[in-house]
Amino acid sequence: MARPSTTVTRLAATAAVLVALTGCAPEEPTPTATGTPAGGSTCTKESLPTRTAGKLTIGTDDPAYEPWFSGNDPTNGEGFESAVAYAIAEKLGYAKEDVVWTRVRFDNAIAPGPKEFDFDINQFSITDARKQAVDFSSPYYKVRQTVIALKSSKIAGAASLADLRDAKLGAQVGTTSYSAITELVKPSSQPQVYNTNDDAKKALQNGQIDGLVVDLPTAFYITAAEITDAKIVGQVPQVGVPEMFGLVLDKGSALTGCVSTAVDDLSRAGTLTELEKKWLAQVAGAPELT
Repeated sequence: MARPSTTVTRLAATAAVLVALTGCAPEEPTPTATGTPAGGSTCTKESLPTRTAGKLTIGTDDPAYEPWFSGNDPTNGEGFESAVAYAIAEKLGYAKEDVVWTRVRFDNAIAPGPKEFDFDINQFSITDARKQAVDFSSPYYKVRQTVIALKSSKIAGAASLADLRDAKLGAQVGTTSYSAITELVKPSSQPQVYNTNDDAKKALQNGQIDGLVVDLPTAFYITAAEITDAKIVGQVPQVGVPEMFGLVLDKGSALTGCVSTAVDDLSRAGTLTELEKKWLAQVAGAPELT
């Protein structure tokens, strides 16, 4: 399924229930950028042409919602995207006190023109259309498909894909959510297909299906703000072409190569996986279903 609208994604984290769970092993985003610094320069703090010499200015929205941030305070390093931002800064040679946060509306961040930040992190999906206006770093997060169910459902406590085989599942037609059901879960009964997620949510609330498959940001929103007696059962393995989040930079920024190199290094080292496990799976309660 395509990523929900910006508004929905932001709302998705508004009241995300924080439940400590363990056992997640999310996939690492695949490095895609070459990471070649612009102009043959080196990726050191002293050589990077940031907006303020010796400082790294990072943008995000206001408010910045959980579980991507914590307490609307990006400076505390808590929440997945705050932690990722500080990990990138450290990789580039910037100490925590060298990082300066600035608040930028989501739409303004991806609009054409000069930016007020060195890079911005705010669940930006990498798209060809947006690439016409801004640069993107290598991806730091692959959007995952997720099963949600009413807390009273027979699958609310499912811990594996096998636990879902006898469940009646549903998803929006023509989406990777539906593919996740047919290709990964492979339930014994035909999955239910809906024209819209609104129809699917009604079916879940009416007990016509045991579980609904949506992407993780949408799952956070549904369970926190729309169907509060529902819960995230867990994330399923990657299926289809994943939607990916990347950092936004000025179009043609001299920093893009170095920032992508930092993201790639963190990906190869497993750091992004560990941060995803900590802030999305364990803290936000979206465990892995294998």
